[in-house]
Amino acid sequence: MIQGLIGRKIGMTQVFEPSGVVRPVTVLQAGPCVVVQRKTAEKDGYRAVQLGLVDAKAAKKANKPMRGHHKNADVPPTRMRREFKIDESSEIKPGDSVGVDIFEGVARVDVIGTSKGKGFQGVMKRHGFRGGRATHGSMFHRAPGSIGQAATPSKVLRGMRGPGRTGNVRVTAKNLTVVKVDTERNLLLVEGSVPGAKGSPLLIRVSLSQPPKAGE
Repeated sequence: MIQGLIGRKIGMTQVFEPSGVVRPVTVLQAGPCVVVQRKTAEKDGYRAVQLGLVDAKAAKKANKPMRGHHKNADVPPTRMRREFKIDESSEIKPGDSVGVDIFEGVARVDVIGTSKGKGFQGVMKRHGFRGGRATHGSMFHRAPGSIGQAATPSKVLRGMRGPGRTGNVRVTAKNLTVVKVDTERNLLLVEGSVPGAKGSPLLIRVSLSQPPKAGE
């Protein structure tokens, strides 16, 4: 079976449990996806399927090679495509549809996305430095401190933490608890926050560290 899906981040809300506990959750649009291509060990050296996120506007921007690639599977063009590994016994084939129902019974998932870009930032905000005292005549407030030696080697060593571009990097949020699976609207509710802005694309996969089932 496929271990993941392509989706988008909708936003955050909260869920009230019968006991009165409030749980912050992120709502994810998980699929629907279509199988565009299947990779085989004999031809490609590994087993996987290429999924495409269904998008009504993708057909307008698809070029001729992409239209031909999707035509082989008899599916409409998609803009976002990713590969997910499958086992040898999987019978999934090009043209099949995959929905959020694959996460039914799954306790935890990993969500992979691109964090929000914050542009060029100073060393304190970029790396979370504490800084110096703000009172009693301190002359050290928002500086990084010593970044090298005066005589030897007389230069700033490579890799020293400093100011620079912040955010806009690949981030994986691991072991997020699945709160609810809505198969009618292809929605997945996970506890906590996930990387990225509203509407940003995400990869949702079954977590590698699932809790043991009862009796195991």
